[in-house]
Amino acid sequence: MNPEATTNPAERLRDYGLRVTAQRRAILSAFGAPEAGHLSADEIHASVSAELPELARATVYNTLNEFVRAGLLRRIDGFGSALFDRNVDLGHHHFHCLGCGGLFDVRPTGAAAVSLSDPGFEVERTEIVFRGRCSECATA
Repeated sequence: MNPEATTNPAERLRDYGLRVTAQRRAILSAFGAPEAGHLSADEIHASVSAELPELARATVYNTLNEFVRAGLLRRIDGFGSALFDRNVDLGHHHFHCLGCGGLFDVRPTGAAAVSLSDPGFEVERTEIVFRGRCSECATA
């Protein structure tokens, strides 16, 4: 079964070989809404603590790191706090709007052909971040 095919948090956790707990279900559910986008650990903690007030911030950080190791989430660094993305497809990259601060998933053409001409480096993964103004900020 494709783990991306199900939206049920408990099933997705099981598909990734993780034990189902209330905390893990709630943290994963924070990414359930299409508008959830890229979330920081603090945003997730604020969202989930309404449902689970006893949830410790450390539990959120540990769980997010476990989800990244399992391949369930992708960690994005370089924006102050680390952001977490449910889109783990390495074919997508990001656009950071300098106006509103938004971070958007994009699929640039030619990204697969990017390489280094400098000898001695072994590239394992390419992550491209475009910076500029999103359509809303560009027209404002």
